[in-house]
Amino acid sequence: MIDYSDFLNESILKVKPSGIRKFFSIAEEMENVISLGVGEPDFLTPWHIRRSAIDNLDRGSTRYTANAGLMPLREEICAFYKRKYNVGYDPDDEVLVTVGGSEGIDMAIRTIISSGDEALVVEPSFVCYKPIIETCGGKAIPLVTRESDCFKLTADEIEKALTGKTKVLVFPYPNNPTGAVMRKEELEKIAEVVKKHNLFVISDEIYSELTYGEQRHCSIASIDGMRERTVVINGFSKTYSMTGWRLGYALGPAPVIRQMTKLHQFAVMSAPTTSQRAAIEALKNGDADIEKMLSDYDMRRRYTVNAFREIGLDCFEPEGAFYAFPCIKSTGLSSDEFCERLIKEKHVAVIPGNAFGDCGEGYIRVSYCYSIENIKAAVQRIAEFVREIKG
Repeated sequence: MIDYSDFLNESILKVKPSGIRKFFSIAEEMENVISLGVGEPDFLTPWHIRRSAIDNLDRGSTRYTANAGLMPLREEICAFYKRKYNVGYDPDDEVLVTVGGSEGIDMAIRTIISSGDEALVVEPSFVCYKPIIETCGGKAIPLVTRESDCFKLTADEIEKALTGKTKVLVFPYPNNPTGAVMRKEELEKIAEVVKKHNLFVISDEIYSELTYGEQRHCSIASIDGMRERTVVINGFSKTYSMTGWRLGYALGPAPVIRQMTKLHQFAVMSAPTTSQRAAIEALKNGDADIEKMLSDYDMRRRYTVNAFREIGLDCFEPEGAFYAFPCIKSTGLSSDEFCERLIKEKHVAVIPGNAFGDCGEGYIRVSYCYSIENIKAAVQRIAEFVREIKG
């Protein structure tokens, strides 16, 4: 018998499987399950974007692109960030088109983190940051955010976590899973600490356009002195309902983007050509699509938060993304117990909060990017489940 552990990378063996995918897999194997677990919009990719892809395929536009991506796409990405967030980038050497935002995160972390480095990671947060940091030989230091602070990061929390090995701040706002948003005046305080201690920032802004209310997203790269010490990660999956197109991008200082592009050359070559062509159309003519989806998400957001409160579960009101993060501590169950029993007894799939960091214990993540009919049916089953638990 071959002992395959002799051949496998030890750092990979230590990585735990995604807590999100665990419940997604269970849901796939059961009948009559309503899943509010995965962050995948239920909208079709807008027709004009799909049509653009079809037209390009019809013309035979299926060859490799430049490693960094099609120049017209890079130009549109730069124009988008200038128009939306007032941050200017050079399409020649400050943009990298990636296979989803996930590859952008991977390239950024692998380019910046060396063995022994420490990276500060906001938690609760998306599941991929810590495993990638650790496979690079780095150490992920959690920066715990709390509901009492609206799940916002404070400058004091950064100061307390700093050591001589601290190199990077991973900054994911609008936040998955909490829906928290950082406003300009709050970002300015974070920026002062970052500059004072000469840190670099990886800003995951994949939900930037899904920000509710009159104040829209402010990129930390737009704060004075931060553009030169920030890599911004964004993409098309959430904003334009293009999850399966697998297209994202990174923006940042040329010396960093060049090294990310070099790594991308060897790992991927280039992002899918058809997706890149479609993304040009999305950026040029997709603003109305964003507003329509944002309006619908806003309605679902308000319904979902109110529904959980009526059930008797405290629920922070998210200001961005498309997730609610209700507290289930009053049920007496752990996050894992709640989710496992809920899917088995009521056939509703949600994600335990501790999948997003230990500080997420006592919460569940519920996605409201699904149809309002599904949300209503799921909430009804959850209400029955909670009543049965509480007797």
